[in-house]
Amino acid sequence: MEELIAKRYVKALLSLTKVEDRDNLAIILSGISQSFSDNATMAMIESPIISSDIKVETLLKSLGDNSDKNLTNFIKILGDNKRLSLIPAISTIVDAEIQKELNEYTGIIKSNSDLGQESIDELEETLKRYTGSTIKLTQQISNLDGLKVEINDLGIEVNFSKERVKEQLIDFIKKSL
Repeated sequence: MEELIAKRYVKALLSLTKVEDRDNLAIILSGISQSFSDNATMAMIESPIISSDIKVETLLKSLGDNSDKNLTNFIKILGDNKRLSLIPAISTIVDAEIQKELNEYTGIIKSNSDLGQESIDELEETLKRYTGSTIKLTQQISNLDGLKVEINDLGIEVNFSKERVKEQLIDFIKKSL
C-alpha cells in the first residue's frame, strides 16, 4: 500500500524535475532516507505530539539553504498530508525510475572469495548481452559457498552453489541408473 501511494508522489515529483537534475534529487532523497534509519529520527517523524510544521522544518534544515525549490515544496506537501514516513519508499522508487530511464541498473555479486575486476567485467558484459541494459555490479563477501548475482530492479537472481550442483549431479546419476 505504501509503495502505491509513494509511486503517485514520485510521478508528480519527476514531472517537475528536469532530467539533468534527477541524479542530484536521487542523492538528496537517499541521504534523507538514510537518516530515517536512525531510531530518533523515525520517532520524531512518527510522533503524533510533534506538529507537522516542526517535522518539515527539521527536514528542510538538513537540506540547507540552497536546496531545490521543488524539493522543498514537495517535502512541505508530504508534511501537510502526513506522509513524511514515505520518504524512504519515495527514494527507492526514484532510484528505480532513474535507472529505468537510463537503462542502467546496479546489482550485487555475493561470494565467499574476492572476484577479480576482470571477472566482474565479464559478468557485466554477459548480463548486458542478456538484458540489453548496462549493468554495474558490486561485490559483497559472504559465507555463500558459490556465487549469487542479484539485480533487484530487473528481477534477476542467478545462483551457482557447489551444494546445488552436487545435488543435481547425484539426482542425474540416480535417474540414469
